[in-house]
Amino acid sequence: MAAKFVVKETKTGFNFALKASNGEVVCTSEVYSTKKSCLNGVASVGKNAPIANVEDQTKEGYAKEKLPKFEVYADKKGEVRFRLVAKNGQNICASEGYTTHRACLNGVKSVVKNSGAKVAEE
Repeated sequence: MAAKFVVKETKTGFNFALKASNGEVVCTSEVYSTKKSCLNGVASVGKNAPIANVEDQTKEGYAKEKLPKFEVYADKKGEVRFRLVAKNGQNICASEGYTTHRACLNGVKSVVKNSGAKVAEE
């Protein structure tokens, strides 16, 4: 199975999830008011992810990276997550919590690798 962006209609609009070739959801978007703006969000992943730096906020005294960037951070549960932030400072998509730092960084790599995936609707 190839990686794909899955666009779904919700009660309040549309969102997308990037599914890796193993079927796992790597990251999800916010809810957009229109399908067109959701598809623009998918396009934004394709444009920003391949050139984004990684800002590892779990390290003390981490270096601030320029936009676009992946922000890697620890959540309140102690899990490690990432979010992709566009050149304009908007969050494009965010991951679920990972139990290890390495697994989170593998998630970032998966977004970069699959950023050009096709769109599928469910």
